[in-house]
Amino acid sequence: MKRISTLIIGAGQAGLAMSKCLSDRSIPHVVIERGDVANAWRTQRWDSLRLLTPNWQSRLPGFAYSGSDPDGFMGMPELIEYLESYAAVSCAPIEPRTSVVSVTADVAGYRVLTTRGEWQCQNLILANGACSRAHVPGFSGAVPEHVEQLTPLQYRNPSQLPDGGVLVVGASATGVQLAAEIAAAGHEVVLSAAEHIRMPRHYRGRDIQWWMDRCGVLDTRTQEVDDINRARRVPSLQLFGDSTRRFADLNALQASGVEIAGRLATIRDGQALFSGGLSNAATLSDLKMNRLLAQFDAWAQERATPGLGTPERFDPTSLPSSPRLTCNLTESNIRSIIWATGFRPDFSWLHLPVFDRRGRLLHQEGRVAHGLYVLGLPFLRRRKSTLLDGVGDDARAHADHLTQVIGSRAA
Repeated sequence: MKRISTLIIGAGQAGLAMSKCLSDRSIPHVVIERGDVANAWRTQRWDSLRLLTPNWQSRLPGFAYSGSDPDGFMGMPELIEYLESYAAVSCAPIEPRTSVVSVTADVAGYRVLTTRGEWQCQNLILANGACSRAHVPGFSGAVPEHVEQLTPLQYRNPSQLPDGGVLVVGASATGVQLAAEIAAAGHEVVLSAAEHIRMPRHYRGRDIQWWMDRCGVLDTRTQEVDDINRARRVPSLQLFGDSTRRFADLNALQASGVEIAGRLATIRDGQALFSGGLSNAATLSDLKMNRLLAQFDAWAQERATPGLGTPERFDPTSLPSSPRLTCNLTESNIRSIIWATGFRPDFSWLHLPVFDRRGRLLHQEGRVAHGLYVLGLPFLRRRKSTLLDGVGDDARAHADHLTQVIGSRAA
């Protein structure tokens, strides 16, 4: 059995940021990674995916973007190269191609069984990502056998889809991007839209992330929201990682030929049944967008910020007067379904009493138990916790706390 003070599970942006912060504090540690650096970005993302945050917002501890296109958006090859460079520059002590089998408690802290041996550590950081598993509703089992089902973790590009129509379920960033791409490839597409947040890519001459960064929206702390569990479930903004495409909203999709339906409520006897609440969902989305834009306007006016365009408001979401309520999957042209219905972390190997009745990891701003931490989950400590620009603040806070814990043990 190998022993180390601190073990990190995962060598994505969260694990690498944590490693750098521990190295800066001279805390011995090892990073375990099931594949290579940035494994999920390498193996579980579609070909055309680009980050939704501009390059200037790629700021990890001690390693900010320094390329020639700060306002551009990294594709997967660029992001992988960026994270590989970060791992090399920070000399992260990574054990690659090592999968975790189980984590249990022992008298010294934690015992971590892997495919390449067993580790014992006093401190353990779970940085294996918030999007390890795609969430698929239980009624997917009622989909007719001839209809192919994929999740965004399996989808790569439209060429892998069978001929015929595609039902994309989910209208957050993933769903709208895939619907647009698949429609552009010539497929008939129906998008099932539940709760979503419409937002322009740029506003008054600045990227929407510039506004959220400068106005402090991304720095909102957990104690500043009324319902943190609700805040952690807020859908991602409807955006493309492309400054030339201002909207990825339902209006833009309909203009490109995508049919919009309401929330997919269930599938019964080969029939997909959609909610009749599409109009309400779109109205609420418009309301949220306009409230945030008004917040930006008030901030800019208070500070007399120079160089900005004039305030704007956009036409409301336009929907068909009678959106479809059903789709016969047995007889229609739909030949595939993509479940863009969210993601979950995977802690199936974590055999500790740290979960609630719904199986969610219990933590206080990323502190799970004595010596046990988690990184990279939505709204962990701040709204930006899952972003490349946000995970560093959480890693620094964990490293500071861990330094105090180690000091108290030594005393």
